[in-house]
Amino acid sequence: MTSRTADGTDVRTITDDELPAWLRALNTGFLRTPTASDERLAKVRANFDLDRTRAAFAPDGSGDVTQVATFRSFAQHLTVPGGASVPADAITNVTVSPTHRRRGLLSRMMAADLADAKARGDVAATLIAAEYNIYGRYGFGPATTTTQWEIDVPRAGLDPRWSGPDDGGRIDLAGPEEVRKVGPELHERLRGRVAGVVSRDDFWWQYNTGLWPTPEDPWKEPFHAVYRTARGEVEGLVVYAADGHWGDAKMPGNTATVHQLLGLTPAAERALWTYVCSIDWVTAVKTGGRAPDDLLPHLLPDPRAARIVTQADFLWVRILDVVRALEARSYEASGELVVEVHDRAGLAGGRFRLAAAPDGAVCEPSAAAPQLTLDVGELGALWLGDASAVRLAALGRVVEEEAGAAAVADALFRTPRRPWCPDVF
Repeated sequence: MTSRTADGTDVRTITDDELPAWLRALNTGFLRTPTASDERLAKVRANFDLDRTRAAFAPDGSGDVTQVATFRSFAQHLTVPGGASVPADAITNVTVSPTHRRRGLLSRMMAADLADAKARGDVAATLIAAEYNIYGRYGFGPATTTTQWEIDVPRAGLDPRWSGPDDGGRIDLAGPEEVRKVGPELHERLRGRVAGVVSRDDFWWQYNTGLWPTPEDPWKEPFHAVYRTARGEVEGLVVYAADGHWGDAKMPGNTATVHQLLGLTPAAERALWTYVCSIDWVTAVKTGGRAPDDLLPHLLPDPRAARIVTQADFLWVRILDVVRALEARSYEASGELVVEVHDRAGLAGGRFRLAAAPDGAVCEPSAAAPQLTLDVGELGALWLGDASAVRLAALGRVVEEEAGAAAVADALFRTPRRPWCPDVF
């Protein structure tokens, strides 16, 4: 599909021979070295779906055309409350060159991609927003929050003599090859339990275990450790690196940075965090992005040893099918709600009646008077259970057409644990 404006700018998917110029435009937008290496080009060519890779083509001063904006999406599955998985359109690699900003190029690429996603039957679109103010106008809402802590290990109060889990389990160091074997199944089991977690394909595991190095992105192998239960089952994985810092007095004072930590149970999480905080020479631990209600601070004898250094929105969601989205997830309480959903793009708007209960839900179009009116972006923020309709109403972003409707929405949508997305994409 191609769209052309009066100035001659085209927005369309790219061909294989246009991929080098697309990578140059992508790198320019992200302020990286513009020209991609042959190694990177080959790996991108083998792993990207060009039917979902878009660019804006604009005339240049010499009469030729050049790519001035980039956009890509790929197939993803997103876990919703209750453990169900829905097909999603994952959006990434979005740039507009500094010479062509404020010309509507992103809007055109987004409209084309979301229309294709709707036609494919995707329930939602997802992205990680580098800037807060961009994606709300396209119907996205912030659906998860990420929190990062830094742990002062000496203050944490952990027993320095710790030598392993006291539940009969064990922690073993592992190499990238073993992680490629045990990691995907572990992640899928976690994904069935935690709302907000997204699928990882083979490419993800290859890239994150050293099989995708390029001159622009060389591989520096981190440490990997696996937690096994007393029965020998893999229920946890941690990936971390250390900075090798020594103080002025030649005293080791390393900071360990956790790249990922997956634990299926509180026992697995406790064992892996205690392990990382008990490594010789490590005096500080950076946790990476966690759920804001993560168990971590209170796994430490002194929770104040874990200091929040970042807390921000993370995964943004754009609902494409209200009925399937609301029927896919579980609900903690029983109740009914009629909602009016505004969607200026015309993809998912309408009035819907939700009848929800712990054993299932029915959502259908309705002609009844709405009790709650909201934008499709606010519905995306509520969908995974992180946002509060009462709070959004107080902010003027949700309208109560019937007194108490926001409280009903909270009783239905809020979840005992907050959603968490561990992945950047």
